[in-house]
Amino acid sequence: MSRTHHAHGAEPSQRMLRVAELIRHQIAQMLARNEIVDPVLEQHVVTVSRVAMSPDLKLATVFVMPLGGKDEAEVLRAFDRHKKFLRGEIAHSVNLKFAPEVRFRIDDSFDNVARIDALLNSDRVRRDLEQPHPDEENGAQQ
Repeated sequence: MSRTHHAHGAEPSQRMLRVAELIRHQIAQMLARNEIVDPVLEQHVVTVSRVAMSPDLKLATVFVMPLGGKDEAEVLRAFDRHKKFLRGEIAHSVNLKFAPEVRFRIDDSFDNVARIDALLNSDRVRRDLEQPHPDEENGAQQ
């Protein structure tokens, strides 16, 4: 599989997914054990929801969300202050030729889920779901 295959929006390889999950697990464990000494991170419960790897495995984008979505910018700055430490810990725990560069982003998928949920619960969608579908009416007559 070529590198350009991933650059054009194709699915990540199994290796990319495996390394991403190992990194996600490592960072989540470090947070749970309070190994990242930072007053901001100590005050927040942070979810490490996913990690996306570049095809060459040299860049890990870590998606995080503080509980309740509070102080997102402050939490990102705290993670940025500890990038070097986190990269070193990842290098020790994940067996790779090169330790990936780590960057942090707020995971907006929680917002997307809430938006979709609100749409599905809207009056317009409920009204459409309650109306019988024409095919269902014909099928009942046969």
